[in-house]
Amino acid sequence: MVQLQSPSGSEVVYPQSDGKPMADNTKQFRWIVTIEQNLEWLFADDPDVFVAGDLLWYPVEGDNKTSTAPDVMVVLGRPKGDRGSYQQWKEANQPPQVVFEILSPGNTRSEMNRKLLFYNQFGVDEYYLYDPDQNLLSGWQRREGLLDWIEPMADWVSPRLQIRFELLGDELQIFRPDGERFLSYGEIARRAEQERQRAEQERQRAEQERQRAEQAEARARLLEQRLREMGVELE
Repeated sequence: MVQLQSPSGSEVVYPQSDGKPMADNTKQFRWIVTIEQNLEWLFADDPDVFVAGDLLWYPVEGDNKTSTAPDVMVVLGRPKGDRGSYQQWKEANQPPQVVFEILSPGNTRSEMNRKLLFYNQFGVDEYYLYDPDQNLLSGWQRREGLLDWIEPMADWVSPRLQIRFELLGDELQIFRPDGERFLSYGEIARRAEQERQRAEQERQRAEQERQRAEQAEARARLLEQRLREMGVELE
């Protein structure tokens, strides 16, 4: 049983930070941002899917000690919007259905075991743990009320998100339901720049065509004027 952490009648303060950095190194940070941003884009048109990275989740009202901050969380059925923390009792008591953790050398086995127990106790349906240094992906899915180990993870499709995981080459690949691969921020920026350049080239081609058409029309008018000056009857 969870015990309330404040005296009766006093206001409970729910901190918006646990004092820990979002990531221990650039690789961990890159993976957190890549997964969070791609999930944001995947559900961009659905107003009732909330995606967040490194946001403190408080599952029990009145208890500001029982909390964790998943590297990435997805809550289906809750509206988008800014939050200082995810206070579950204010969210129709809906826990995150899917969470992701990215391992770094600073994470201990006992720490990750505690997170697994937390997610199991408080209702997460799918939990994915990726170690980018070892290129190892582990997953758990809720079955018969408990988070159960997923085996094998190769080509696994998330029942909740419909994204597919592949361990290709030396790092994890994640694919959207339409088959498009999750892209890093750098890849997205390069693709956006390529699209901008293509659009600019199309604009320039269209402008050149317009100018050629105007020039042809001007030449035709000039020829017609000269023929009339020469007394040539035009039909």
